[in-house]
Amino acid sequence: MASIFSKIIAGEIPCHKVAENDTCFAFMDIMPLAMGHVLVVPKVEVDRYFDLDEKTLSELTGFAKKIAKAIESVVPCNRVGVAVIGLEVPHAHVHLIPLNSVKDINFERHKLKVSSEALAEIASKIRAEL
Repeated sequence: MASIFSKIIAGEIPCHKVAENDTCFAFMDIMPLAMGHVLVVPKVEVDRYFDLDEKTLSELTGFAKKIAKAIESVVPCNRVGVAVIGLEVPHAHVHLIPLNSVKDINFERHKLKVSSEALAEIASKIRAEL
């Protein structure tokens, strides 16, 4: 059965896409820890991050770096944090989260409730920086 991320990549579930290439896909987290929280996933459905083949892992990292730099350009923050947890969805993924303190990357915190319009706006701003 396809993961929710595979369904998003296939266009079966709507998202606020930030960017994609042949191997990777980036979209706004709909339950973000901070405004500008982006998920970056490989298009191939592999459950565990470190089970990705070397080429895909390398491409995912380079793709995430470009997205992180774009986030830093449009979201006021000290830096963009990176988290690979992988317990929520059985599809390897990277969280890119704008940070001003270490508390901003605490996944036990309540998530923000952000309107679809606000997510679309920030996604557009990030895309414009790419």
